[in-house]
Amino acid sequence: MIRHIAAIALALTGVPLLAQQALPFKVASLAKFAEPWAMTFLPDGRLLITEKAGKLLIVGQDGKVFASASGVPKVAYAGQGGLGDVILHPDFRRNGVIYLSYAEPGDGDVAGTAVARAKLVIGKSSAELRDIKVIWRQQPKVTGKGHFSGRMAFAPDGHLFITSGERQKFTPAQDMDQNLGKVIRLTDTGGVPVDNPFVAKGGVQAQIWSLGHRNLLGIAFDGQGRLWEQEMGPKGGDEVNLILKGRNYGWPIVSNGSHYDGRDIPDHPTRPEFEAPKVWWNPVISPGGLMIYSGALFPQWKGSAFIGGLSSKALVRVALNGDSAAKADQWDMGARIREVEQGPDGAIWLLEDEKDGSQGRLLKLTPAS
Repeated sequence: MIRHIAAIALALTGVPLLAQQALPFKVASLAKFAEPWAMTFLPDGRLLITEKAGKLLIVGQDGKVFASASGVPKVAYAGQGGLGDVILHPDFRRNGVIYLSYAEPGDGDVAGTAVARAKLVIGKSSAELRDIKVIWRQQPKVTGKGHFSGRMAFAPDGHLFITSGERQKFTPAQDMDQNLGKVIRLTDTGGVPVDNPFVAKGGVQAQIWSLGHRNLLGIAFDGQGRLWEQEMGPKGGDEVNLILKGRNYGWPIVSNGSHYDGRDIPDHPTRPEFEAPKVWWNPVISPGGLMIYSGALFPQWKGSAFIGGLSSKALVRVALNGDSAAKADQWDMGARIREVEQGPDGAIWLLEDEKDGSQGRLLKLTPAS
């Protein structure tokens, strides 16, 4: 009987009954989208949601699509590539500027992550991007369809941080003549800040804030201005890192995971000159988006980091305490979680990752009681 009831619950909600009973929040399913990748909230409470094939949607909190913005740049839509993150300029209310990251096609079969800045103009029944300008590109563009990264966050001082994956090429993460496998720091218009750690080197080195990264799919600032990042390890070794100016995080020289073919990679403690993760997982959670909670609806979790789990089909909470971090909770959500965001009222919003033709849902989490 219990098994029969659980099957009905799974068919109706997509979440197993036992998982629902254990969740400390209510889950409302609002809408479905085709390969959703990222979201952010506009000042009026509506959401911007990206779909990987190249759509930027304006969506109400009821899940209804108001418009699909025109003017989105052409994306290299294949594998992990496509339209990625979307964030607002810190002064969006005045200037209407947003930022998009995406896999940009090159000549032949190469591609690379790019970031574009544009003005979002929303009319009575439509929306468009105007004055679009690419302000940053991965150099060089390479073959392959993975590890584009492209998550973005603004620092409290107004600088723009961008994650740049190593495109499954390993060695670029340690190559200072390439900006793959790095965290990038720019001005809001794409310029290089004069206090970047390698600015005297010129070229792409001037953009680099930290190096030795793999596939960085989440980046966020905590309430004290510290920059946190999570990235996928290889076979094991998913990481949460505290990102510090000029530091080397060791990939592919060290990792707490192994190569997919079973070859060993030296663990972080063997090379103390590299910055070690604050938290790591083995087996993996396959981290998606990252959010640091600051709302009032869940006061017990204020200051915690929330991570979407892909292969783990989970919402993961990491407790942050100053410069340290610790595993806290891992809730089974019954589906791959691509993105985590905090709503204007403190609710936690999730985007499921589309899998095998089943569209990803937009979920809203509120207190259970």
